[in-house]
Amino acid sequence: MTMSTIEKLIERFKQCPKDFSYADIKRVLESLGYAEDTGGKTTGSAVRFIHYDGDSIRFHKPHPGAELKLHTIKRVADYLKGKGRI
Repeated sequence: MTMSTIEKLIERFKQCPKDFSYADIKRVLESLGYAEDTGGKTTGSAVRFIHYDGDSIRFHKPHPGAELKLHTIKRVADYLKGKGRI
């Protein structure tokens, strides 16, 4: 059985690579049932993804580049592993 593109991306994310982009994490979260919350006022680079069951994840968008900070990747990966989503 071959892995789909998103499955490969999730496997890569689970390894906490140093070069994971915001676009990549957004694809991973959307594939897991999360949607980016675009309503209301924002607090600069803060972003929130809400799961259809009401769960949410918050972190900062990278700027000026596109790569996430390693501590953000690890925190989101650990959170999703704890929830049993990855």
